Amino acid sequence: MLVRSREGHVKEISLLRKHSLRNMSGRRVVVFPSVAELGSTLAQLVSSRAEKALNTGASFSLGLSGGSLVSILSKELPAVPNLDCSRWLIGFCDERLVPFTDPESTYGLYKNQLFGKISIPEERILAIDPSLPVQECADDYAGKLSKAFNTEQIPVFDMLLLGMGPDGHTCSLFPDHPLLQESQRTVAPISDSPKPPPQRVTMTLPTVNAARCVVFVSTGGSKAPILKQVLEGGEGPALPAALVAPRQGELFWLVDEPAAASLTSQVERPGPGARL
Repeated sequence: MLVRSREGHVKEISLLRKHSLRNMSGRRVVVFPSVAELGSTLAQLVSSRAEKALNTGASFSLGLSGGSLVSILSKELPAVPNLDCSRWLIGFCDERLVPFTDPESTYGLYKNQLFGKISIPEERILAIDPSLPVQECADDYAGKLSKAFNTEQIPVFDMLLLGMGPDGHTCSLFPDHPLLQESQRTVAPISDSPKPPPQRVTMTLPTVNAARCVVFVSTGGSKAPILKQVLEGGEGPALPAALVAPRQGELFWLVDEPAAASLTSQVERPGPGARL
C-alpha cells in the first residue's frame, strides 16, 4: 500500500525501480532492419499469443495504444492468414478525452483503420465514454474492465501493446507525474498531460505490470537517445517506460535499427520470417 507522504513516494518509486531491475533478465530487445519487418513480426506475435490464450481460455484480451502502432497494426494484422478475432476483447492502454470523430481519438483511429478489416464484434471493444468528465470517465472505464474481466481486482490482459514518447512516457504516464506512484486504481484520470490534449484516461502501472505479455514498439532515430536511457539506465529517476516490468509476464521491445543505434546492451536480430 502506498503511504501518502513524501518519504512514502520515494519508497514507492524505489520499489518500482528495484522491481523493474529484477525483471530485466526476462526482457527481450529485438532489432529489425526496418519498420516493415518489425510490423510483420509484431502481427505474428499478436496472432501467436491470441492462439495460445484461446487454447486455454474463452477470450484473448488485447490492450492497444495509439501513435505509430495504429498504422503498423492496420497494415499487418489483416494480412495474417486465417486470423479469427471473434473472441478477442479489445481495451485501450490510454485514451484522450475527445470525441471519437476527433483525430486525437485512439479508438476513432482504430475504428476507421483496423476494426472493420478484422471483424471484431463491436460489443467486445471497450471504449471510454468521452461525454463524461475526466474523473467519471476513468471510473466508468475501470468499471467496464471489471465487468469484462469479471473481477474487482486488477484485470490481467493477455497482451498490451505500448509505445514510448520522446520523453520516455508510455500510456499517459509522464515523467515526474504523481500517477507514477498510483498503487490502488486500475485506471486513472489525468487533467494536466504535458502533451495535448490535457485530459486523458490511462491504465496505471499496476495494471500494465499485471499483463501476461507487454510489447513496446519504438521506431526512428529520434527515439535512440531516450531508448538507450530507458533500456540501459541514466541519471535521475527511472522514466515511466523503464518502470514497465510485468510481474509474471513477458516483456518485448521491438525496435528498428535507427532507434537501436545507441544501444550497447545485448539485443536480438532475428532473420527474415523469424517468429518470437
